[in-house]
Amino acid sequence: MSQYSMVIQWLEEDRLFLVTIPEFADLVMMPCTHGKTRAEAIHNGEEVIEMYLEAWQAEGESIPEPITLQAVSSKVLSNR
Repeated sequence: MSQYSMVIQWLEEDRLFLVTIPEFADLVMMPCTHGKTRAEAIHNGEEVIEMYLEAWQAEGESIPEPITLQAVSSKVLSNR
């Protein structure tokens, strides 16, 4: 599983889960894939991420960095 973000949203009209990859939004048409189930959408999203990363690497293109969350320090938690 990659470290890239995926946003999974239900589209009632088509009865599908749509997948958006925020890090790729400026480079690839979004949503980039879908699935009939949430699990299928996640699987398809992981395949799309791999496909684009391999293609960009083969073409010598720059690869977007994954968005990461910073860990919340224990000091911040103890102040709650």
